[in-house]
Amino acid sequence: MERAEIGELFTAAADGDSAAWKGLVEGLAPLVWSIARSYRLSDADARDVFATTWFKLVQHLGRIREPDKVGAWLASTARHEALKMARSVRPVPLDDHPALLDLSSAAPTPEEVVVEAERQEAAMARARVLWQVVRELSDTCQRLVRVLMTSPPPSYAEISAATGLAVGSIGPIRARCFGRLRTLLAEQGVA
Repeated sequence: MERAEIGELFTAAADGDSAAWKGLVEGLAPLVWSIARSYRLSDADARDVFATTWFKLVQHLGRIREPDKVGAWLASTARHEALKMARSVRPVPLDDHPALLDLSSAAPTPEEVVVEAERQEAAMARARVLWQVVRELSDTCQRLVRVLMTSPPPSYAEISAATGLAVGSIGPIRARCFGRLRTLLAEQGVA
């Protein structure tokens, strides 16, 4: 696929053209997939790298300044994600990973890629609504929700230090904030 074609597809996809997304994914999926597999990750980990790479592209749609270089951006992101994954897991020996020997069998089909992209797009839309609703909460509730969303979950002492709330008041305030959040989400038709 030529860089100019990639740039046109990316620009159209960023404007919401689902056919362009499909064309972009079909054209660049082999590149992303081959990079993910090159780190000798398990099939599940390679799929995670593949999905994360495309998810990050969706997250950074507005930040891509040179659409014709989105292939290089994807390759760089896939390498970064694969390296991060490889550092966190033990590599699978080639003998134990037949999918690495048969390069055609492990790659997801274009339909699987499109379905995954649509699933991630729907999840991102729900997340956008969630964070829009969180911004409608009081400042205290916003701070508390943001701290509670961290991973791993913080201790009450850490929550207290981050929010300035007394340890004994965190539970009741959390209950009120989440109750209000549920109400607002229900009003948006999300809950």
